[in-house]
Amino acid sequence: MNAPSRIADRTADDLMAFRVVRAAMPILAEGLSPEDLAAQSMPDCSPGKWHLAHTSWFFEALILGEEPGYRPVDPRFQTLFNSYYEALGPRVDRPARGLMTRPSLDEVLAYRREIDRRMTAWLREGPTDPRRLYLFTLGLNHDQQHQELFLMDLLNLMARSPLDPGAYQAEPRARPAQRALGGTSRFDGGLVEIGHDGAGFAFDNEGPAHRVWLEPYALANDLVSNADWFAFIADGGYARPELWLSDGWATVQAESWDAPLYWRRDGDGWTTMGLAGRSPVDPAAPVRHLSFYEADAYARWAGKRLPTEAEWEHAVRCRPEAFSNAFGEVWQWTASAYAPYPGFQPTEGAASEYNGKFMANQMALRGSSFATPEGHARVSYRNFFYPHQRWAFTGLRLAGDAPAPLVRATDQGETVRFRRDLIAGLSRSPKVASPKWFYDAEGSRLFEAITRLPEYYPTRQEAALLRRVAPDWAARFGPEAALVEFGSGASEKTRIVLDAATDLGAYVPIDISADALDAAARRIAEAYPALTVTPLVGDFLHLGALPAGIGQGRRIGFFPGSTIGNLERDEAIAFLTAARGLLGPDALFILGVDLVKAPETLIAAYDDSAGVTAAFNRNLLVRANRELGAGFDVDSFAHRAVWNATASRMEMHLEATRDMTVLLDGRRIAFRRGETIHTESSRKYTGDSVRELAGAAGWTVAGFETSPEPAVALALFEA
Repeated sequence: MNAPSRIADRTADDLMAFRVVRAAMPILAEGLSPEDLAAQSMPDCSPGKWHLAHTSWFFEALILGEEPGYRPVDPRFQTLFNSYYEALGPRVDRPARGLMTRPSLDEVLAYRREIDRRMTAWLREGPTDPRRLYLFTLGLNHDQQHQELFLMDLLNLMARSPLDPGAYQAEPRARPAQRALGGTSRFDGGLVEIGHDGAGFAFDNEGPAHRVWLEPYALANDLVSNADWFAFIADGGYARPELWLSDGWATVQAESWDAPLYWRRDGDGWTTMGLAGRSPVDPAAPVRHLSFYEADAYARWAGKRLPTEAEWEHAVRCRPEAFSNAFGEVWQWTASAYAPYPGFQPTEGAASEYNGKFMANQMALRGSSFATPEGHARVSYRNFFYPHQRWAFTGLRLAGDAPAPLVRATDQGETVRFRRDLIAGLSRSPKVASPKWFYDAEGSRLFEAITRLPEYYPTRQEAALLRRVAPDWAARFGPEAALVEFGSGASEKTRIVLDAATDLGAYVPIDISADALDAAARRIAEAYPALTVTPLVGDFLHLGALPAGIGQGRRIGFFPGSTIGNLERDEAIAFLTAARGLLGPDALFILGVDLVKAPETLIAAYDDSAGVTAAFNRNLLVRANRELGAGFDVDSFAHRAVWNATASRMEMHLEATRDMTVLLDGRRIAFRRGETIHTESSRKYTGDSVRELAGAAGWTVAGFETSPEPAVALALFEA
């Protein structure tokens, strides 16, 4: 019963889309003279009149012409307005299109109206054949491509005139350029997926979706500006052969290039030709009308490079908000040759000639320009031009390599545990990963950076509180005591305790990261030469015994940083119980906890504006790729910080921003868009909940001190 309604709805939508798209080019032609629309400025361009006719011919030749008994509007037009479709018969060579004074502009517009009438009738019949419906959508997108070509070719024609005529009162564009953001964005890369995934329309050259390995890289947040190009020119950029590819330098010499196309020196400054006429070059605007050769030379001059297609698509797909003018200003040259993707299959039938046969000797561009019709651009779109061509609305965005930090070889036993834990966690629903695997060398570095962020209050509040209570509590340690720090990290707070406990005999830092532990222990040993420093590599949740040689004094457990909040209640009780047994019957234990407070304060602390916590969270996946050979597209996971009021805890998640499949140890782990990996929980306490926790583990609370707001607390336990 619903099928007729669905067909009617589709028909209405198709009719509306057809009318909107087909109205655009005649609107662009309004106000232009027949002479403006008949002239051809160079072999690469076509007259406006030809664009108006060819986009109508496309619907007639590929869709209407397949109807049984169809009679063409004018059989001669099948030759005159065929572009490059060899299978559809003879055609006029491209450089000769401007010589066709007939049919007249009026006849071309009448032809266009008749094709629109016939297509409207065809659509009202409610066609259902998938192939022909695809060709219809292809025809709409083809028309939109020619709307941009119409403006490109028109500008080239106007620029040939010494009158510098403006084709329009103002440049035809939907919105102004976005303001520059500054800086670059770094991406970890890895095994990523690019290409059209099959949802919605795409040209055949955009697929299939496939995997590409990307080394870590960085992409400029902004396009190269005219001001940047002024500097390139001033530094002799067009006169320095070392900056140019060989073919590019030959082109510079042959064409006498000294600036982008349409630029001209007028007095002491530069002017440029646009669709509204000639005007001074705006230093802040993105530079336009560059060849690939120029873009490549500029990148070399700037000490950078052009991004590959895969880098551009991956970056803009994962973090679109990071880039100004990714779409809607200029097409951006890439370093990638326009070539078929693995598994590429051209569209069946006559449309097979649409893209595939041009996959040689051209370079790929990404994004879209101000002249690209609204709704026509997408992240997988592949434009292409020959490297010397520059009449298109083309510019560039710089890229660079961003090598990952050097790390030492990982202990094989730790790698086995990491692999086992991660596979087990990702096999659950919802997916989880233990926060203990955050802390490789890079993770430890990032966490230390987090502790210095203005939003992250726990470290500085706890350090200030520890300075206040340490002298009194250290007086209870007794001579030759051993301080045992669980999950020591960089051991920065340890120094406060060591300075207060001057008769301490030994220090035992315990950490799962050998890299971080070695560095921290070395620094402590150098700063306190009389202290016995005995580092212990391991998971503090599963310890057997303390190392020998740390004396017979009292054992003092030290667990700052509110790390206890990362453990579930049962885990926390088990840990504190085990620590009591490990440290002995007369032990003390200093525990740091974060206290319940306003959610906005908590969320800011776990989702800082600089993105350091996000990098720390994603480093878990970076580590999995490096140490386990996993296939995470790291940049396709977004950092999420959530306050869970019911459980009284902050949660960190890694959220998949698209559907994907990750390979891990030969297993295929599927992620749906929006699915998360729960990477960390940080429970927030009250005084009562700390006392309840201590009692459940067999400890007595001998002291409980809180800091000023935003409040944290330190508790002193007795065995």
